[in-house]
Amino acid sequence: MNCEIITIGDEILIGQIVDTNSAWMAAELNAIGIWVQQISSVSDDAAHIAKALDEAKQRAEIILITGGLGPTKDDITKATLMRYFGGTMQFSEEQFAVIERIFSSYGRIVTEINRRQAEIPDSCICLVNQNGTAPGMWFDTATHVIVSMPGVPYEMKELMRSEVLPRLQNRFTLPAIVHRTFRTQGVGESMLAEWISDWEDQLPAHMKLAYLPSPGEVKLRITAKGTNAETLNREIDLLAEGLYALIGKYIYGEGEVKLEQLIHAKLLEMGVTLSLAESCTGGTIASMLTALPGASRYFTGSLVAYSNKVKVNSLGVSPDTLKHFGAVSEQTVREMAIGANRVFKTDYAIAVSGIAGPDGGTAEKPVGTVWISLAKPNAVLTKQFRFSTNRERNIRMASLAALKLLSENL
Repeated sequence: MNCEIITIGDEILIGQIVDTNSAWMAAELNAIGIWVQQISSVSDDAAHIAKALDEAKQRAEIILITGGLGPTKDDITKATLMRYFGGTMQFSEEQFAVIERIFSSYGRIVTEINRRQAEIPDSCICLVNQNGTAPGMWFDTATHVIVSMPGVPYEMKELMRSEVLPRLQNRFTLPAIVHRTFRTQGVGESMLAEWISDWEDQLPAHMKLAYLPSPGEVKLRITAKGTNAETLNREIDLLAEGLYALIGKYIYGEGEVKLEQLIHAKLLEMGVTLSLAESCTGGTIASMLTALPGASRYFTGSLVAYSNKVKVNSLGVSPDTLKHFGAVSEQTVREMAIGANRVFKTDYAIAVSGIAGPDGGTAEKPVGTVWISLAKPNAVLTKQFRFSTNRERNIRMASLAALKLLSENL
């Protein structure tokens, strides 16, 4: 079953706001077996809206629309849909009761312009919006379902959960769609593709593999379509065994669980402590971990040792080490990790030093050169990485590489 999402509003097209509604809607639709074929945005123009509907109906049986349902003159979606589907405006007492309740809670009187929010075309079913003044509209023809909802995210989401998704499940016979995502770190997309090429070629016709790269990480997502989700999951389980046999050492988890979340859970389970000494990552690793509730049970502290002076005075790095090997070196990052363990009195310490860019590199140590050290009980490990020339990517990739080194040694 195919669906198209249309967002309406000049504010989206001029970049004033970012359309987050469509991504959320697509995920919810996919979970019940509805495949989103296309997402498009159109201006607050009646002709554009009508044309977008005409084109969408050629591609999809279900069309979901958000935006343009406010009380002001530039909100023309409702009037446009009435002309498109025919009929006249009718008054929804149920929606008006919600409007009165909302205005009363603010100590305000409902004006005529807000009263008109409760009017909808009689060619649709009213989807009462319990969180706002603009109701949703369900238009059902012999061949298509077109649903219009407010663009305010929390209003749209509640309408989707309470009204739209249940109605779609009752209206259509939907297939099962199952996704399984394998999260990898420490290897690039092209290398992964080469290593698993034969495995990928053996995927059955009802399954598809997608590569989803981001700085420092590549996600591999299997999408399977069929009639029974349980059967599809069993098939994926068997395929996963082959995937782990090929690239298991690079897979750190599955689903939506991030690397820092896995480490967070492991550190809590082990009852050990962690500290950080960050230079080029500037506190990014600390931010990733402390964003998680309960991090105070293992995370003792962090020192952003950006200058050599701080490396020497606060972490105990030898001036001779810096003089002979430089700040970005195996020797320096090793002493940083040992120093962090000593200063914070922790079981584990991670230290990172590198050249994030865009300048500062040399022929011997180009931009993207990063050294990472892990001081753990009875051992200190160091590892060199060569990342990109982009500063933001380098910081992200170095942070993930440091966490991956920690995860491998817990």
